Amino acid sequence: MPYEPGSTECRVLIDCKAQIESMLLSLNRISESAPIRDQLVSVYSQLEGLHDSHRSSTLV
Repeated sequence: MPYEPGSTECRVLIDCKAQIESMLLSLNRISESAPIRDQLVSVYSQLEGLHDSHRSSTLV
């Protein structure tokens, strides 16, 4: 994911999403981790939603 400059909140969200991406890559090596990966994907989507709404509010 490319880094985008912005507010502290955006940077925190970007960092959190990157950490989840890293966890997903690592967990991919463990076959029994599918339920955990599914939960992480859900959290990632929630963070992406927060990030999108924050970006939208800063463009106005």
